[in-house]
Amino acid sequence: MADKSKMKCNRPVPSDRPGKKKMVKACSNGEEKLLHFGAKGYGHNYSAAARKSFKARHGCDNANDKLTPRYWACKNLWAGPGGSTASSPKNRRGKY
Repeated sequence: MADKSKMKCNRPVPSDRPGKKKMVKACSNGEEKLLHFGAKGYGHNYSAAARKSFKARHGCDNANDKLTPRYWACKNLWAGPGGSTASSPKNRRGKY
């Protein structure tokens, strides 16, 4: 388990929780929360189409509360311009 007291505020790091990609010590208005966000197992399809769908589905345009995983998923995982266009693991055939 991560030691929240040693973490810097609002700096995402790889998560120690199974099934999650990132964690962050979210600090806002004197409040602190340890949040885990991003699902592992869905590959890394951050293509323009996937990004648009995710942002619409999760309402990223009004995600303003730093103390929610939605804010961090929108800001950290899905905010960038590009990403891999590799297909997700469930669509790939081969190693299993």
